[in-house]
Amino acid sequence: FKLGVTMRISKHAAINDDAISVTASSSPTTSSSSQIAHLTPQVIIAKKRQNKEPHTAIEISWFIQQFMEGGVKDYQMTAWLMAICLNGMTDEETAALTESMVQSGEVMDWSNHSLPNNNQSHKVDKHSTGGVGDKVSLILAPLVASFGLTVPMMAGRGLGHTGGTIDKLESIPGFRAQYTAAEFAQLLLSTNSKGEPLNAAIVSPSENMCPADKRM
Repeated sequence: FKLGVTMRISKHAAINDDAISVTASSSPTTSSSSQIAHLTPQVIIAKKRQNKEPHTAIEISWFIQQFMEGGVKDYQMTAWLMAICLNGMTDEETAALTESMVQSGEVMDWSNHSLPNNNQSHKVDKHSTGGVGDKVSLILAPLVASFGLTVPMMAGRGLGHTGGTIDKLESIPGFRAQYTAAEFAQLLLSTNSKGEPLNAAIVSPSENMCPADKRM
């Protein structure tokens, strides 16, 4: 999965007034406790493998959280993913799985991000549909930013035999791709020699972002 989603906020840890806020994942709410009391890894796996039934969003959220906390073992996650591979997921299940993976770690909220002079520009990004070359990001990000839009872009590594966008950027001597959330926001606020905001930055996701995606 390649994710670029801003989700709901649970715990705020503000970086600064002009930057972004980073949110941490949270446990299931009290209102859903009764709906997860009967759940076990075996129940979740059997529902998709034997019964071929769609999961609820709560079931998927519980399974991913338990996986990150050690309640679901690697071999159980493997069995569940194989069942999904064989029997598929509905659009609702896919959306719930994406949200659960995003909420497994830090979430960057750009709604409070503002450029100098309180310029509340639109925040945009693009995601590749595949292919070889990674030619688009390096051209598109600064091009879109030149029209006053903010482009907080996260790119990947090792996508295909040519390497990913981050691999290509890091081949430039002295280029740094790993930043904290606060540093990432400050990159967008940086100005060029004319005092104009850069509006664009391409970085590598931190280890705390979507950790469930990495483990799965």
